[in-house]
Amino acid sequence: MPLTDVQIRQAKPGDKPRKLSDSRGLYVEVRPTGGKFWRYRYKLDGKENVFALGEYPELSLADARAERDKARVLVKEGRHPAHVRQTERAKQLAENGNTFRQVALEWIASKEGVSDGYRAQLTRAFTRNLFPYIGRVPVRDVTAAMLLECLQRMERRGARYYAISMINWVSQMYRFAVRTLRADADPAAALYGAFVRPPVEHSTAMSAEEIGRFRAELSGYGGFRANVIALELLQLLFVRTVELRRGRWEHVDLDAAIWDIPPELMKKRRRHLVPLPARAVELLRELRAITGAGELMFPGLRHPGKPIDGSTLNRALERLGFKGFSCHDFRATASTHLYDSGLFRGEVIEMQLAHAEDNKTKAAYNHAQYLDERVGLMQWWQDYCIEAERKYRAG
Repeated sequence: MPLTDVQIRQAKPGDKPRKLSDSRGLYVEVRPTGGKFWRYRYKLDGKENVFALGEYPELSLADARAERDKARVLVKEGRHPAHVRQTERAKQLAENGNTFRQVALEWIASKEGVSDGYRAQLTRAFTRNLFPYIGRVPVRDVTAAMLLECLQRMERRGARYYAISMINWVSQMYRFAVRTLRADADPAAALYGAFVRPPVEHSTAMSAEEIGRFRAELSGYGGFRANVIALELLQLLFVRTVELRRGRWEHVDLDAAIWDIPPELMKKRRRHLVPLPARAVELLRELRAITGAGELMFPGLRHPGKPIDGSTLNRALERLGFKGFSCHDFRATASTHLYDSGLFRGEVIEMQLAHAEDNKTKAAYNHAQYLDERVGLMQWWQDYCIEAERKYRAG
């Protein structure tokens, strides 16, 4: 007769282990210590075997019968339940080792043809936005819902662009995981389109009057002097903000009035020469007295070994009353007025903007091309900005 829960609960231990039979090979072994353990007795290949199911009352009577039924199915298939359980445990341990964090770091390390900076960017993105929440989860168990929750955190702090990039990176990572047999599918694929990219805001060129106003306001700005110099240099040299921020003194020759930026510090990974007009040389000599003891032209105040943060100069620009502009707009401003002057050939302007590559291979790129014309261009642009300031002050 099948057991009842009351019978099992009231069963008293004896001097020796004893069995309380249920049905279909299921029984409870009552030990002298008082412990009660579920066992399933079965035959396979003519031999009797016993499979341990668990301990009562952690495993209830109903659950023990359900586990017994699962084991009976395996026996009918000619499989030992204990062997199947060992295989599943080994598989689970392997899955636990293949965490989201481990696989992500392997994917980042495996990427070929990318710079160390890009690899570091990926590592920071995953470490900040995903690892604290799903880093320890087996990569096969991560769901689209888990990823979405992480990405929504990013969106709430205003990093929607970054969240969109994150979807693409995670999708690449999962394709790597599938290829290395650690995942079956890409949960990030379901999230494409979950975040709408805001409309692109194109660069805005300052008018001549705004150029003059900017210079007038900058001369009276009470912020950190190195930041003031950085803003004026961005206007005069119209390099990309990141190129200015990462500038190093070893690449600047003030006597020759040239800034020779190496490929690893340029967006397009090509050496770029920046002729320095007189005012830029004057500013850089002043800056050297402030930061020249270090390697960086614009070190951060809190972390001198790293460049100033990318938002620092844009915030200073806003405080000057140019909220609608960004530092990148200095490039559009210079380009617009240089073209409008009609004095310089387009290829010379584009070369100085570090754009030139149309219909040319990188192997044929000559960083010193049109250098004499570019020297004249940079001096003309300095004079144009200074004259705009004079006219603005004159009213």
